Amino acid sequence: MTSVRTEYTKRHDEALGPIANKLDEYLRSLLVDVERVDRISTRPKSIDRFVAKAEIMKDGKLKYDEPLHQIQDQIGARIITFYTSDVERIAEIVLKYFRPIESRNVVPQKEWEFGYFGKHHILLLPMDVVSEDVDDSMRPACFELQIKTLFQHAWSEANHDLGYKPGAEPLNPDENRQLAFTSAQAWGADRIFNELFEKRMQG
Repeated sequence: MTSVRTEYTKRHDEALGPIANKLDEYLRSLLVDVERVDRISTRPKSIDRFVAKAEIMKDGKLKYDEPLHQIQDQIGARIITFYTSDVERIAEIVLKYFRPIESRNVVPQKEWEFGYFGKHHILLLPMDVVSEDVDDSMRPACFELQIKTLFQHAWSEANHDLGYKPGAEPLNPDENRQLAFTSAQAWGADRIFNELFEKRMQG
């Protein structure tokens, strides 16, 4: 994976960073007057995380034959909002300006399980956010946009930090149950806050 790391490091520094900055500015301009947007962040995928993803094996072989072309979240953007009802509202606004490749709601596989929740979109990268001095061969075709509530965002960040440390021991069953419990609490808090908000709006 030395060559992939070397190539991606060059792409990360020379292309993805500048593109992410311009994409961030563009998203902020689209949502400047939109209510209940807590934050917007855009950044390139870290070198270590990209290499780790490029090394994923499936059925005894690498999942990605050409990771520099196949991995779609080399640039990731996040929009964090207050309430669950805001997620779809903001998605509708954003999708007026981007061409989607894929859109999906990420939820646990079974209804009695708790884990990560979020709305993910793979969107074509508009040429408006690519400077002329960026080598076209290093420009990704698309980027990933995640739209989440504050609770979804906080849980996923803490969960990733606790559960995916490089070289760390896997979480034991009891620790996984503790994380599931915190996910259930975040899910419940989202639901209660959204219900209270909608009642206030109706009143």
